[in-house]
Amino acid sequence: MLKAICVSNWQLIFLKRGSAIARIVGKNVQKSNRFDPTVKMWVFEEIINGRKLSEIINQEHENVKYLPGYKMPKNVVAVPDVAEAVRGTDILVFVLPHQFIGRVCEQMAGHIKPGAFGISLIKGIDEGPEGLKLISDLIREKLKIEISVLMGANIAKEVADEKFCETTIGCKNEKQGQIFKELLQTPNFRITVVPDTDTVEICGALKNIVAVGAGFCDGLSFGDNTKAAVIRLGLMEMVAFAQIFCKGSVSISTFLESCGVADLITTCYGGRNRKVAEAFARTGKSIEELEKEMLNGQKLQGPQTSAEVYKILKEKNMLDKFPLFTTIYKICYEGESIQNFISCLQNHPQHI
Repeated sequence: MLKAICVSNWQLIFLKRGSAIARIVGKNVQKSNRFDPTVKMWVFEEIINGRKLSEIINQEHENVKYLPGYKMPKNVVAVPDVAEAVRGTDILVFVLPHQFIGRVCEQMAGHIKPGAFGISLIKGIDEGPEGLKLISDLIREKLKIEISVLMGANIAKEVADEKFCETTIGCKNEKQGQIFKELLQTPNFRITVVPDTDTVEICGALKNIVAVGAGFCDGLSFGDNTKAAVIRLGLMEMVAFAQIFCKGSVSISTFLESCGVADLITTCYGGRNRKVAEAFARTGKSIEELEKEMLNGQKLQGPQTSAEVYKILKEKNMLDKFPLFTTIYKICYEGESIQNFISCLQNHPQHI
């Protein structure tokens, strides 16, 4: 059966900051006769110390800006033109900040090979006419391809260091799920495939909001007990949000996968959203200032996702049902005192 569906070699493309995942795929395709050995990685062209980033990657096999110190397999080739990168490609792996995905898809449209399909590692949500629009929905609409999602407790540096971790793929197509598992799994990067794709994706977006709250706890020196409460209350709001806005049925067991509670814990203790939120609480600087100082020009996903969630909840007159999400947004963007964060926790309903 497997040989029947892998008659031809398959080519792949990575979009922007997927260097840690590209390292895995580059090694895996070399061991398989299912895939074309060349992995194309679209790179937003930048000048680093007078040299083009794509040239540095292709000559020195290292993404010196986004994953310095880690060598890329030589079969991973950086391509600065996105239309050229996708041409002839069978499988697309999307790894870039969610605010750029619409524009990038527009550049890709018309260059996609018929029958191509993809997987998104993008953590974020967007607004739609019915309230919520998932990033996978946006890609699906603009490119007319099947799209799955990968979310989990996968901090890029630890993945690159080949430290053991788990992740979750949400995929409704069983054959494609097995292809993605062969493409991405290693002994230290264990994958579980589940069909509950919307819940997997929502977990990946909403946990970043909760991580901002965890960072506030650290910045205000509230301690681990308080942070544990933030994680629990945040998980409650994640489940409630998914149950309201997911198009299909929501499986509570999905929240026990890596995409759910594991990713939530990891991000609340080790992620960028927690780190920057802690600095926000300690320094009083704006999120925009801290992004420039601490993230090398990258955008933080938690505050932006809180803004999108706030708009959706306000439109549906549901702000009072999600006090943690709402308070985090107001602190980040509306000038509400961060000292009010503890009041949110004290008055949060024990059940939603």
